[in-house]
Amino acid sequence: MDKFDWQIIQALQRNGRLTNQEIGDTIGLSASQCSRRRQVLEQKGIILGYTARILPQALGIQVMAMVHVNLSTHGAVSKQAFQDLIECEDQIQEAFSLSGDADYMLKVVAENLEQLSHFVTERLLACDFIGHIKSYIVLKNFKQTNQIMIKPKFS
Repeated sequence: MDKFDWQIIQALQRNGRLTNQEIGDTIGLSASQCSRRRQVLEQKGIILGYTARILPQALGIQVMAMVHVNLSTHGAVSKQAFQDLIECEDQIQEAFSLSGDADYMLKVVAENLEQLSHFVTERLLACDFIGHIKSYIVLKNFKQTNQIMIKPKFS
């Protein structure tokens, strides 16, 4: 990757709706050069996709929680069952495998506390492969970004 690739990535992280012409004008490339470079970045899997950021409250989502999960056993069957569960639950926005006190941390959203409680008790605790859960309600989200800090090798 050269400095133009880094600049394209930085521009798209700030605004994924920029056209190739707009990016090219900013970094000193033609729209067609920018388009070719952008396609290569997508084909290499460096750019994974483009999404819209949505205000959860506008869609009735009032609660966010971080849920620490410990499996009851740590065999391959339990891990796969848990991963299968995670994939099919739309309320789970993110899932992380951890070191430390918890095996996993889930970012879960719900319309209200009752819906979150139902999800935890009826969906998670109902699974025999889950041994222990701790839920933490998010009071305020101070920072949210998907941007990756870029320190290019070029100046």
